[in-house]
Amino acid sequence: QVHVVESGGGLVQAGGSLRLSCAASGLSLSLTGWFRQAPGKERKFVAAINWRIGNIVYEDSLKGRFTISRDIFKNTVVLQMNSLNPDDTAVYYCAAATHYSGVYTLKVQHQYDYWGQGTQVTVSS
Repeated sequence: QVHVVESGGGLVQAGGSLRLSCAASGLSLSLTGWFRQAPGKERKFVAAINWRIGNIVYEDSLKGRFTISRDIFKNTVVLQMNSLNPDDTAVYYCAAATHYSGVYTLKVQHQYDYWGQGTQVTVSS
């Protein structure tokens, strides 16, 4: 049975940083994406990685503040978020895919087979 679990969310002041981690059992995280859903809004793409071939893609507006990477020793995928602002408040979801169809397909939610329950990130002003 496959489980995808996010951790690292919490409350942070504007300008601060948070580091989210995604772990999985029963599944490789070679194709992993992060999405977020703000209150009252649709879930949207944040960042994704195919670490086997080194592809990384970001939502354009988040480039420079968010970084996705793989923690080799812990076998997790990390989302480092810096210079946070209240607009970043959302539930952040990790998702894992089992098939790769190209780097830009990693932005598409239905490409992912397994999802975590989400972790809340709240940025206070």
